[in-house]
Amino acid sequence: MSGEFLIPIITMSGLGVLFSSLLSFADKKLRVEENPLIGKVAELLPNANCGACGYAGCYDFASRLVEGKAELSKCSVCDADTKSEISSLLGIEADLSEKKVARILCRGDNDAAKRKAIKYYGPTSCAALALVGGTKLCQYGCLGGGDCVVACPFNAIFMNDNGLPYVIDELCTGCGLCVKACPRNIIELHPLERNVFVFCKSKDDPKTSKEFCKNACIGCGICARKSDGGIEMIDNLAIINYDKLDISKIPFDKCSTQALQIINHQEKFEPEKESVMVN
Repeated sequence: MSGEFLIPIITMSGLGVLFSSLLSFADKKLRVEENPLIGKVAELLPNANCGACGYAGCYDFASRLVEGKAELSKCSVCDADTKSEISSLLGIEADLSEKKVARILCRGDNDAAKRKAIKYYGPTSCAALALVGGTKLCQYGCLGGGDCVVACPFNAIFMNDNGLPYVIDELCTGCGLCVKACPRNIIELHPLERNVFVFCKSKDDPKTSKEFCKNACIGCGICARKSDGGIEMIDNLAIINYDKLDISKIPFDKCSTQALQIINHQEKFEPEKESVMVN
């Protein structure tokens, strides 16, 4: 091989050795040692990577926790034992917040809610239906597109046979992703043991509400008058003030549409009654 070819080869080889040496030196001098607690916390987290905490994933959340830049309460997926273990590991106060689950505050299913006379042809997602006002006369109720089902990474919601979302309490983590996915804001997070709700969001006048949906709050105000501040009427809708609520004073039997109800926590989800999941 002639000298004219050897010189470039030797030069490139020399530069390769030089750069690799510089990179090795920089790696040793500039390396930031990771806090071993991050890995330990990450192993304890559920690794659902749902993003409900507001971070990129469970590992990112673990890093923020160790750095003191995030609160453990932001993770709704961890159970109480896991949160206690992480708190002990990081030397922080244990998160004793009560578990929350999603509640669908609408009973305007296919039987109860009247539909518009004009047939709709188009995308059936809630986001798309919201743009055209939906297919039901009520402009406040569930659109029935199942966006909340798609948003749930834990399969805790499905659409029942009558066109309304159903939440499986045992699987719901209270992440809130379904709440964000609902354009009608009919989904709320509530403590698991809370059992009194107004299953309606309609602000229409009493006559219109009754005409549009058999299960709507018709704004009669009977519950508010009897509740001693536990319920108040705002824009034709009964709103519960849970800080003042005394269940013994609520006349559930006087609600003609049963929009105001007390739910039974003893009822458990039965798989054989499950409808097809929306994927």
